Amino acid sequence: MAPAPRWMILMLLLCAAPALAGGSPEVQLCLQHLKPSERERAEKQLGPLEELPLYRVQLEVDPAKREVKGRVQVEVFAKKRKISELFLRLTPNASGKKVTLSDAKVDGQPVAMERPEPTLIRVPVNPPLEPGAVAKLEVSLQAVVPRGKGNSGSLLGALGASGPPGDYGAFSAVPDFLSLVGIVPFMPPLHADGTPWAGPSGIGDLALYEPSNVLATVTVPAGWQVHGTGVAMGEVPEKTQGVRFSFAAALVRDFPVFVSKGYESVSKTVGDVTVESFFASRDAVVGRRVLQYTAAALQTFESKLGALPYKNFRVVEAPLSDGAGGMEFQGLITVGTSLYRGAADPNSIFEGVQGMEMFKGLIEQMSAMGGGGGANPFAQISKSIERTLEFTVAHEVGHQYFAGLVGTDPIKEPVADEALTQYAAVLYFEWAHGKAAAESLRQEALVAAYQMYRMMGGEDGPAQRPTEEFSSSMEYGAIVYGKAPLFFHAARKMVGDDAFLRGLRSYVDTYRYKWACLDCFRKELANKSANTSGALERLQDHWWKEAHGDEDLGQPSLEALMGGSMGDMKLDKDTQKMLEDMLRGTSGQ
Repeated sequence: MAPAPRWMILMLLLCAAPALAGGSPEVQLCLQHLKPSERERAEKQLGPLEELPLYRVQLEVDPAKREVKGRVQVEVFAKKRKISELFLRLTPNASGKKVTLSDAKVDGQPVAMERPEPTLIRVPVNPPLEPGAVAKLEVSLQAVVPRGKGNSGSLLGALGASGPPGDYGAFSAVPDFLSLVGIVPFMPPLHADGTPWAGPSGIGDLALYEPSNVLATVTVPAGWQVHGTGVAMGEVPEKTQGVRFSFAAALVRDFPVFVSKGYESVSKTVGDVTVESFFASRDAVVGRRVLQYTAAALQTFESKLGALPYKNFRVVEAPLSDGAGGMEFQGLITVGTSLYRGAADPNSIFEGVQGMEMFKGLIEQMSAMGGGGGANPFAQISKSIERTLEFTVAHEVGHQYFAGLVGTDPIKEPVADEALTQYAAVLYFEWAHGKAAAESLRQEALVAAYQMYRMMGGEDGPAQRPTEEFSSSMEYGAIVYGKAPLFFHAARKMVGDDAFLRGLRSYVDTYRYKWACLDCFRKELANKSANTSGALERLQDHWWKEAHGDEDLGQPSLEALMGGSMGDMKLDKDTQKMLEDMLRGTSGQ
């Protein structure tokens, strides 16, 4: 008999604690992630929590070689029907030999795996698993993490990036940071016929899974740190001079892993939640502000939309690329390095952007002339970046509800969660800073995003379509994040503030831990406002299925977009045309 691995021994010792008596010891360990009041509510929605998928993860990371190896076991409970096959979904960058799975076993017996798609693994179960039975699927994992892109530190560099669809740096490595999102294989949701939901297209979110429980250990060299969602169970030195970090998470739809060197942290308690902010040492000043923004957003959303289930919440600075400002996972969010650097020094937004020297020079000239009653452009840029930083944090915290608590399909129906989360971030600004600030933010983050895209030569189109039907991240962002959220603004005007907020809260409560449909929010809203069902359906079609952006939001112009930040200063026609041409050239349209 082979001896049990040390990480399993650690788990068994932890699970033997008297405080965890009752039910499956491993599940009870995971449930420490939840607020005590949440356990009963979760069981009412999901049934026995012991019957949810349980993932046991063991990873070893070598940052110098950008290599990861380990083993993942998932315990599956057959609820209502036989299971004759299991599926696992990996990061979209798993093609080739970047991530490989091997040595698959079901209940200890070797099985052959199939790879019908680059990110999808199929494992046959023979004999089929009968309803009420449990199977254990185990696989070995090896990965080589791709090098990160060079535009992660520059805000305009990231926004202007071009190239093939990817994952926004979610699975990538830079010298002092590895993002391992998607490296832990998860079982995708299934359609009624047993086929898995579509995988990521390279635009938009990567995936979303059934609520699950996770026990994980990640070993890294001394001096490195691991960030994950869940309860941090401690750090144990290894004889090999590494350090093993352990996490236990409950009711999560994914399990992200991040590895950093030279990071600092600060924390704050918000009610019964411990909020932690992790950031590179050079970004400490902004990292502390990010903690305050995260705590404020968490407190505000919980007061309006109901309590989130977790006792721990983390925000991690990550070198995201290709225009991503942040990423969401339950109990943990990331915010892009470009926003930290831009908030610290507005000049940094021009770094790494071809053709921006002339634009920067113009801004400097305007800044020098700004003392005569006109606004200082660099001061305005600085304020705008700071608002963007807070707005991004609010957006990612809003994702804890949509599609964290309330699950929707982020690949087939991305508008369902992204548009609502974007408008929820506008609502946060209203609740936290007042209606004037929210209206300014709505114009700046939603309306202007669409108009800027149109100025760059992009074409309007429907928001209600799968991610693969968008031609670029720029189009996806302008229509799904810019135009589509304005449906909720129009619906709110139609039904009134009180009915809108009651409908929003009802939507969260009704579909907590479940899967909601594309029209479910609209139907909840109609239930809270008499005789509006037909009008709301037409309104949703107008904003999501049709293309009336220019009609609804006005013809885009550089003067209108910049007017709010230029004070009394005006651009001459030649300069305006030069800037418009520069924007189009930067976009690649």
